[in-house]
Amino acid sequence: MNSFINYLLFGWYPYVAVTVLIVGSIIRFDKGQYSWRSQSSQFLRRKQMMLGSNLFHLGVLILLFGHFVGLLTPIGFFDYFGISHGFKQVMALVVGGIAGVLAFVGCSLLLHRRLFDPRIRRSSSKGDILVLLLLWLQLVLGLATTIWTIDHLDGSAMVLFMGWAQGVITFNPQAADLIIDAQLVYKLHIVLGLTLFLVTPFSRLVHIWSAPIAYLLRPGYQVVRSRRLGRETTTTAKVSAGNE
Repeated sequence: MNSFINYLLFGWYPYVAVTVLIVGSIIRFDKGQYSWRSQSSQFLRRKQMMLGSNLFHLGVLILLFGHFVGLLTPIGFFDYFGISHGFKQVMALVVGGIAGVLAFVGCSLLLHRRLFDPRIRRSSSKGDILVLLLLWLQLVLGLATTIWTIDHLDGSAMVLFMGWAQGVITFNPQAADLIIDAQLVYKLHIVLGLTLFLVTPFSRLVHIWSAPIAYLLRPGYQVVRSRRLGRETTTTAKVSAGNE
C-alpha cells in the first residue's frame, strides 16, 4: 500500500500537475488573457504591500531558479567540473535558506495584510487568500527541510532528489522508488509544490507567465511625449510595473 501511494504521488501526480499547468494556462490565455493580472489593492497599506511583495518575489525567484538548476542539471555535469555533492548541498542550504527566509517574511507580510485589514479582506477573493496560505505553508515546509538537510551534508539526500526529478522528466517508471524512504517533510514539500502547479491556471498565480522581466533590463526612466495646445512637451517618468 505504501509503495502504491508513493508511486501515485511521485510517479503519476507530477505528470498530471504539469499537464494541467501547461494546458490550463494555454486555455486561460486563449479564453481570458485579461484575467492574468492579479487584482490590485496597492493603494491600501501600500508600504507593507511593497515591502512584502519585493521580499517575496525576490526570494521566490531565487528559489525557483535554484530548484530547477539544482534538480534538473545532470549529476555528471557537477562531477565533470569537480563540484562535490557535499559542496553543492551546502550551497543549496545557504542560498536556499536565505532566499526562503526572504520569501517567508514577504509572504507573511502579504498574508497579514490580506487577513487583518478589513478593507483589503473585503476586496480579496477566497482564491487570493487560499493561494497565499498555500504559498506560506510551502515556504514553511521548505525551511523545515533544512533541519534534516543539515544531517546529510554529504549530499546524499540531494542526489536522491536529483535522480527522482530527472527520472520524472525522462519518463523513468522507477523514479518514484528513489525517494520512497525520504523524510515525510520532503514528500509534503514536493506534493504541495506540485499542487501549486495544478492550481496555477485557475488562480492569480497564472500571472507568473507574464512577469515583467523585460522591465528589469530596460532603463530606469522613459521619455513620454504628449501634445498640448499644439506644442509638444517632453517629460521623463518612471514606469511602475506589477502589483501584489
